[in-house]
Amino acid sequence: MPYKDKEKHKEYHKKYREENKEKKNQYMKNYYEENKQFKLEYQNEYRLGHKEQIKDYFKTDQGKKSMRIGAWKHFGLVCDNIDKLYEHYLNTNECDNCGIELIEGYASNRKCMDHNHNTGEFRNILCHKCNTMRRFYEPD
Repeated sequence: MPYKDKEKHKEYHKKYREENKEKKNQYMKNYYEENKQFKLEYQNEYRLGHKEQIKDYFKTDQGKKSMRIGAWKHFGLVCDNIDKLYEHYLNTNECDNCGIELIEGYASNRKCMDHNHNTGEFRNILCHKCNTMRRFYEPD
């Protein structure tokens, strides 16, 4: 039901809230105290379910892409066409510097996105070893 005078209605509710502030606070305090256990159980169930959803999402191709691009942006990579760069990253199987076969995981020949740390521009896809060496021996 629409109100004829919205300002009058707003003013009435504002005044009511101010006059009954203590009463409302006491009611909410009692409500939260009585429902504390239920709230904790609900939060724990929600968290567990949410964690499982996130784990499942990051196992999908879209989740892996999202996580990888997010990491690149976090480390300062700047790119106009991030989707094209991601496709290039997926299709690169050799280090652009030493030619070693690249793998996923935490080995010294894992794929790394090399970029200029000052400008954020993409340079190459390298193995971890070459990427580390470039950081120490080549200025940005």
